[in-house]
Amino acid sequence: MVEILSQAEIEALLASLTSDGDSVDPEPDSSISEPVQFTRGGGAPASALALSSPTRPDARRTIAYEPYDFRRPDKFSKDQLRTLQMLHETFARLFASSLSAYLRVSTHVDLVSVEQVPYNEYMRSLTTSIINVFSLGPLEGQAILEMEFNVVLAMIDRLLGGPGNMVKTNTMLTEIEKALTESIINRALRDLQTAWVSVVAFTAKRESMETQSQFIQIVPPNDTIVSILFEVKVGDLRGAMSLCIPYLLLKPITPKLSVQRWFSSTAGENAGQNSEQLAKRLSKAKVTCVCRLGTSRITVRELVNLSAGDTVLLDRRNTDEVDLMIGNSVKFRGKPGTAGRKVALHINRIAGDDRA
Repeated sequence: MVEILSQAEIEALLASLTSDGDSVDPEPDSSISEPVQFTRGGGAPASALALSSPTRPDARRTIAYEPYDFRRPDKFSKDQLRTLQMLHETFARLFASSLSAYLRVSTHVDLVSVEQVPYNEYMRSLTTSIINVFSLGPLEGQAILEMEFNVVLAMIDRLLGGPGNMVKTNTMLTEIEKALTESIINRALRDLQTAWVSVVAFTAKRESMETQSQFIQIVPPNDTIVSILFEVKVGDLRGAMSLCIPYLLLKPITPKLSVQRWFSSTAGENAGQNSEQLAKRLSKAKVTCVCRLGTSRITVRELVNLSAGDTVLLDRRNTDEVDLMIGNSVKFRGKPGTAGRKVALHINRIAGDDRA
């Protein structure tokens, strides 16, 4: 006997054919019954699939996609952006250390973000800043190092002996302020060279300095650049600093901007350079030297009763050598004396060396 589908079953069957974008999953489903015969208006029988449960529609598939803005094309891969992030984290540490020593105040430089944006969008984001254009020879092109005006003023005030809260109503710098600003920027560029040396060796040279962004045009407005944003803290003052590096400048070295290559070059090439830099910095570190003339044991009562003019007997004679201590260790032995009007110590030998 031929089975005739009801109107509800026919509508459910048609709904299943159109519910997935005019396509049906080619995989067989165990919930669908075997093929049966049906007649449409008493005509000839045809083959069809009857749904076992017309009240349970299939879930609509989710389409996987990523938004893409053709006005802001991505020039750098995620791996290359990670490499740029690690490079400029190193730059932030080097520049913070350099500023702390130069300004004689605790200074922190933290990397905030690394983004690729159009050049005109980056320039629109600048407010009251000191903008420095610099070249990266032998790479062709120019880049920008921008620092907020109040941060630069705080650094200048520190260099001139102030507390770091100088305020100006205009953005014009005097000749002395320009010279001090140039010295700060030159330190930043040297640290940038050091951070990048594991990828490419270049010479960062400052070309010009402006306070108005409309006078700066290093690439066409729609060209892609890498915007690297930092937060600078000088004492209690916080401000922003940023780097703008065009894609066309970095294009010749983009194959080198991979995390794996950066780590391998850092481990292989920079081991000796880092050791040399550490040795150079340690050689300038100051240590405390103490000349110990001798020791004596006295009671607490004698210590409390000491007064001006009292004599304390030491365990050495005036002809014996005395100890020169570095930290808590005896490093040298010598004879006390004078140099002009100052008390001095003449070192005779290294501690532990029996040669006089």
